[in-house]
Amino acid sequence: MAEHRVPDVRMIEARWYVVQTIARAEPRADFQLRSQNFATFFPRVLRTTRHARKLRTVLAAAFPGYLFVKLDIERERWRSVNGTFGVSRLVMANGAPTPVPHGVVETIMDYVDADGVAHFDRDLVVGQAVRMKEGPLAQAVGELVRLDSNGRVRVLLEIMGGKVETSVARSALEAA
Repeated sequence: MAEHRVPDVRMIEARWYVVQTIARAEPRADFQLRSQNFATFFPRVLRTTRHARKLRTVLAAAFPGYLFVKLDIERERWRSVNGTFGVSRLVMANGAPTPVPHGVVETIMDYVDADGVAHFDRDLVVGQAVRMKEGPLAQAVGELVRLDSNGRVRVLLEIMGGKVETSVARSALEAA
């Protein structure tokens, strides 16, 4: 006869939580949290910036002002995260850290290459057919013309017998 065991409530697994950082202090907060032996995830993207009429490609935070920390709030001293240099606070609700839904951080990690750079546009290719997911042009199908490192894309849409090029957020598209 099989023995029926009730799961131990204290056996809660470590989950990912969101840390809000001080403005432009994400790298410092990440370093300080790692120094305290916390597992962190700080996704970065390549962005093109203009300064003094010169274009440069720089590594920037994918989510400015935020990073992720993996915690087991039942076992770890998670309150020390709030006192870490560069950290503003853990995102909380009802006096406890609010976990990120399962799979969200893991999905973002899938978009990160070996150099630690996130490529959120990897599933889109210039020239492919795309569909608008939101906005006044929802469900319109067009051709992807250009991908921008700042999360914008240019799409050539066929509207009322004519072709119109528009710029939209990458998140507003899906492969058709």
